[in-house]
Amino acid sequence: MSVTQVVLLLLIGYVVFTIDKKKKSLPIPVVLLVIGIGLSFVPYFSTVEVTEKMIYEIFLPGILFVSAYKYSAKAIKRHGAVLATLSTLGLMATALLLGLLTYMIGGWFGSISFLGAMVIASILTPTDPVSAVSVLEEAADEQIAEVVDGESMINDGTSIVLFTVLSGMYLGENSFQLTGFIGEFLYVSLGGVAVGIAFGWLCSKAVHITHHRDYQVMLSIIIAYGVFQTAEHIGFSGVLGTVAAGIMLSYEFEHMNREEHYREALSGFWNVVEPSLLALVFLLIGITATPYLTSANWSMAIIIFVASIVIRYLIVTSVLAIFHNHRSLDKNRQAFLVSWAGIRGTMSVFLILSLHAKSPDGSEELLSISFSVVVLSLIIQSLGVYPLSRKLEN
Repeated sequence: MSVTQVVLLLLIGYVVFTIDKKKKSLPIPVVLLVIGIGLSFVPYFSTVEVTEKMIYEIFLPGILFVSAYKYSAKAIKRHGAVLATLSTLGLMATALLLGLLTYMIGGWFGSISFLGAMVIASILTPTDPVSAVSVLEEAADEQIAEVVDGESMINDGTSIVLFTVLSGMYLGENSFQLTGFIGEFLYVSLGGVAVGIAFGWLCSKAVHITHHRDYQVMLSIIIAYGVFQTAEHIGFSGVLGTVAAGIMLSYEFEHMNREEHYREALSGFWNVVEPSLLALVFLLIGITATPYLTSANWSMAIIIFVASIVIRYLIVTSVLAIFHNHRSLDKNRQAFLVSWAGIRGTMSVFLILSLHAKSPDGSEELLSISFSVVVLSLIIQSLGVYPLSRKLEN
């Protein structure tokens, strides 16, 4: 992708952010996605190539750090048990049920293997409610937004481990061993969190030494991408490392006398970076997905999309039933809103591109189905968040 193409995509993003005055009812990611699909038919942009490394190493660290840095550490204390359960056991249960259902549905339309169905399920389980959280904060209970946002940050790390194991089995690279899977999951996850907490704490202390605001911003960039690369280099989860660093930094700021001073400097920078990254990533998703959308089995994709929402709702209600003392989140209508706001997005696209990189010619059906469900999720669920939140909260 050339520099000129990047600049033009940023210009398109700027125009969309500027003229879209109805961000609640017409979320910007939906507009950008549709424009991206249109751009794929323009010869100049049809040559744009998006790789899994581009998504994973350039876009994800920045997007995750902003979300984690803005996420209140107090919300972790309020919802910690629910977030941990939804992001681990809940995600795995969702993948298993969705995989079984996808395998059954596949028999109606073609011949998807059981492992192929499980790979699709692992791609579709991580949530990425970029367009949902801001709407939920205004239209619904703030605690619902906290659960949706917190879960999406944590379950990204779980989904990578699950996808790596299942895709390896599908491609014949390894076999499944329960003890090995649990051991790898704990090693990757806990290691990433430990690295992130250490980096976040060090950053909060270094801020006192670096009094100049510009240098504090520079330090935050180093933390956002440095902790990600460090954790990945060691073999830990860079996703969880970045999330932990951002939340730790937020926690430390909350206990400082000059919290607003430090946050103002960082927010001034990251509030510009975030929409720039989002503009690029959603336009690129549209451009990249289009070739797969034209060859997709849409009947199957629609059924899987509906099934994914139903299964997620069942899992969310079950988890909330276990933690029955969880305030304001034990009603079915609120559980449905949490389920609906679990939109598939950036992480799912990264997993799709990772599968394509591992098996460029042998996974076309899996790629087209996965991309189709992601696009359906981004459009339908994003458009439905505001009206549903207003209706369910009244």
